[in-house]
Amino acid sequence: MEHSPKFLALVKGVQDQVCEMTLEQLAQLQGPYEFIDVREDHEYQQGCLQGAKHLGRGIIERDIEKLYPDFDTKIVLYCGGGYRSILAAHNLQIMGYTRVYSLIGGYKAGVDAGWQQD
Repeated sequence: MEHSPKFLALVKGVQDQVCEMTLEQLAQLQGPYEFIDVREDHEYQQGCLQGAKHLGRGIIERDIEKLYPDFDTKIVLYCGGGYRSILAAHNLQIMGYTRVYSLIGGYKAGVDAGWQQD
């Protein structure tokens, strides 16, 4: 998918404020964490990565506190390619979450690595 220049500028503007991780780093992540797919409902219904829960970009900021009231919860977000999850991670950090990560490459990288849920 080709992204618009303004969208890419928005992502780039906050990217350095967000912790990103690779699939390799995720595989080595210690302790419990929440793995959240922030893609749209129809994208999630077509497939997701192993162990992922779904909280789409349209509702994550609204619902996250009810589901994870501990602001120190370790949360790893992914989207289709790693852009929307950066924006979602940034917003969660603004809300006070301290251990939020965006998966580099998102769903596409996970599928390429064989991480999709059967």
